[in-house]
Amino acid sequence: MEDKKKYLIQTKRISFRKMRDKENMKEKKINILCSAADIASQNIKEHLLRIGKWQLSDKLTNGWDGLLSVHENPTHRIIEIEGHHIYEDRIDERMKEAGYDTDLIIVASRHKSKDGRSVLTAHFTGNPDTADFGGRPKELSVAAPKMLCSILRKMEKMAKDTHYETNMESTHHGPTDLITPMVYAEIGSGEEQWGDPLAGEIVARAILEAQPVDVPVAIGFGGGHYAARQTELILNSNITFGHNFPDYQLSHVDRDMVIQAFNRSKADLVYFDRKSMSSKERQRLSEIIEELGYISLRENEIREMGDIPWELFIRLKEECDRLVPEGRLRINGIFRSSLEKIRHSTPDQYPDITTGELNEELIKESASADRKRTTEIFEQYSPIYVDNKNGTISNHILGIGEDTKTAMQTITNECIKILKEHYEIKYIPDENILYIISKRFDPIAAKELGIPPGPMLGELAKGNPVVVDGKRIEPEMVHKRKVREILLSN
Repeated sequence: MEDKKKYLIQTKRISFRKMRDKENMKEKKINILCSAADIASQNIKEHLLRIGKWQLSDKLTNGWDGLLSVHENPTHRIIEIEGHHIYEDRIDERMKEAGYDTDLIIVASRHKSKDGRSVLTAHFTGNPDTADFGGRPKELSVAAPKMLCSILRKMEKMAKDTHYETNMESTHHGPTDLITPMVYAEIGSGEEQWGDPLAGEIVARAILEAQPVDVPVAIGFGGGHYAARQTELILNSNITFGHNFPDYQLSHVDRDMVIQAFNRSKADLVYFDRKSMSSKERQRLSEIIEELGYISLRENEIREMGDIPWELFIRLKEECDRLVPEGRLRINGIFRSSLEKIRHSTPDQYPDITTGELNEELIKESASADRKRTTEIFEQYSPIYVDNKNGTISNHILGIGEDTKTAMQTITNECIKILKEHYEIKYIPDENILYIISKRFDPIAAKELGIPPGPMLGELAKGNPVVVDGKRIEPEMVHKRKVREILLSN
């Protein structure tokens, strides 16, 4: 009861925080930082000014050296500076002092790469090690993961039939010394792309149309400078990323850096790009994550979550881990449909999760007889089932309310049907006992009846009679009858 009370209080706090964050975002305009020293930044700025109505601010102050212009509309400001933005630590303070306070800075920038690819990117700033290009060593900026998610998705949608790719980049360069969340939106990778009007318009519209996406936030470890798997998850699952550390930076990531990344991204979980990382680095970082008590999810778990609310998914995962350590959740349509009905009627409440335990021997026998059909039964009738670590189906299921009880009875009946097709069975409903009767070829009995080695043994094993020295040998004479008893419930 006490745990439930704590959970309800925590849920209310989360809901209040989300509501407060949205209200604060409405109170202040979003500042779009552009640089006169950046070709792509100027390209994006020109297209921003073409979209909607802007008013040139007359509030410019002499106290901000390098401030060139400020344009405003009801929701955004375009702040243009003379120098390059990567060296502008504490620029949020200067914005506030000049009367342009904000809760979010979006930097319109260029991405430079030798490969010359046409790419639209977004990322956060920070230096896991030295500060070679702005910012301070071992410092990360405050990230805006839910805006990055929106920007990338809008870029991807608008660039669909163009030659531009969309990618999240790993954390790199400055500035880092800020208290205001910042995200970079970029055109890459060379002069041809930086001045391309098509790219300028896509990035400008993505910036103006972006709205925070209410999804869980992950810290990423692994991958290259272009975080390919993390990008794919942002675009095609229900998650976003804060700071991400590529393979070549992992050796610089210690316990303090992990904590800093988690806090400055307001993260919910950790994700490892396992295929790209060395086992040594993964083990080292996993120990840090476990010691800090952070939640780590694999890619299949993130995809399994779908649109299930984060707080509810974690409850399901914790229950799964309790029932089947290292098990894998399989969330089916029955659960998602029941959840949708509940959320429609009582949107601020999460349902109580019920669990059920099927007869373990029955599930093993059914899977042994027909693994494919047994799996199909769980997929069709169980709200949530669990795979064991070895890939077999666990006998535990989860659901909402009476869904679990209904599923248990249906799955039991369907598994019995499978066994009927492969064995002689006897089911006594009053006692809830199932007898499985099987026959197995006994080569010793065949030898005692004088059956010589060769084809006759094979015929008998198949269930066909043979004749030896004029004597007919029936299959039943060389098969042993085995009876297994399964008590379906106590």
